[in-house]
Amino acid sequence: MGTGMEAADMNAAPAAAERDAQQAAPHVAPQDAPLRGLRVALFSGNYNYVRDGANQALNRLVGYLQRQGAAVHVYAPKVKNPAFASMGKLIGLPSIPMPGRGEYRVPMLLGRKARIDLKTFKPNVVHVSSPDFAAHRAVSWARARRLPVLASVHTRFDTYPRYYNMAWLEPVLTALLRRFYRRCDALVAPSESMAQVLREERMSYDISLWSRGVDRAIFNPGRRDLEWRRGFGIADDEVVIGFLGRLVMEKGLDVFSDTIDQLVRRGVPHRVMVVGEGPARAWFEARLPGAVFTGFQGGKDLGRAVAAMDVLFNPSVTETFGNVTLEAMACAVPVVAAAATGSQSLVTDGVSGRLITPGALHDFAEALRAYLADPDLRARHGAAGELRAQDFSWDAINQVVADTYVRLIRQKNALRSA
Repeated sequence: MGTGMEAADMNAAPAAAERDAQQAAPHVAPQDAPLRGLRVALFSGNYNYVRDGANQALNRLVGYLQRQGAAVHVYAPKVKNPAFASMGKLIGLPSIPMPGRGEYRVPMLLGRKARIDLKTFKPNVVHVSSPDFAAHRAVSWARARRLPVLASVHTRFDTYPRYYNMAWLEPVLTALLRRFYRRCDALVAPSESMAQVLREERMSYDISLWSRGVDRAIFNPGRRDLEWRRGFGIADDEVVIGFLGRLVMEKGLDVFSDTIDQLVRRGVPHRVMVVGEGPARAWFEARLPGAVFTGFQGGKDLGRAVAAMDVLFNPSVTETFGNVTLEAMACAVPVVAAAATGSQSLVTDGVSGRLITPGALHDFAEALRAYLADPDLRARHGAAGELRAQDFSWDAINQVVADTYVRLIRQKNALRSA
């Protein structure tokens, strides 16, 4: 993005913020810090206490910004035993357990500690990543100070009620989300398909793409380990249908298990491997009594688990990008996915996988049957997916967000001058 930070009139960073940036990225020399002077206040409902694709993307972003010389303070709920070490300076927000999903917490207020830190830190851009109560207050705080606000969209919150027999809530949630996002200056979405949904729902018309990357050192075909599969009782000649993700109902666990039932009734030989943990594991295990459940896998172990699959089945419609889809493609594993936001921007139907109408059990089963029966088809589509996965570099992807911050700051400064 070049230097030009002085031209953006970002206001000289206070000494405390400058020290934060240097401490967070001590290896970055001043002349190699194109984002020095950028001070980001990032608000998150879950930054590190439960591991998921969204908060790992946020942590990668913060790490990248700090390496470029920016200072980042993160405001989010804190717990005694987080799922992983986080990037940036983390300031706790008052929160309560989410009703019915106690592993998640809902930030309620900015709180005294956060307000004092914001006053000292003096951010020049605010980034909100979930439409919770604290984020609403953060947007109001920023607007009162005429600071630009960027919102990142990580999941289809408005689709969640349909998995809990409350579909009537969807229009209400959509209206609330529209009010929240239209108070922000711009949005970033992880896929063009999701960006188009946001435009159609009139959430915003300033939407940039903040895609997702994949670590090719972890996710690649070379991670396939037949000995590891044998440890779970899977023979070398058995074809494995994989599920990858957090075990919660909104990931389409009902559609997955109903589709597997169809394959069983047709007498199609296969094995099922489920990689992940979550509150719905007991339900999923009862529905899939013959499946292998590996539990949580991380890092190189996760790459090995994904590469051990022969086809990934991802029926979810709630994802805005589909990290699991990209990870499978990087391992040369063909994907059968719901034709929904996220996967539509990654999978080319009939080339690197299949895109099926959401909930169409017969069509899902037929697509899986074709892969189970034809190893050459699996190989061709897997190779095409791996080639597509090479387009996703984390640094280039995260620079898009940095560029958006700088653009919004310049626009705000131009309005002030006018």
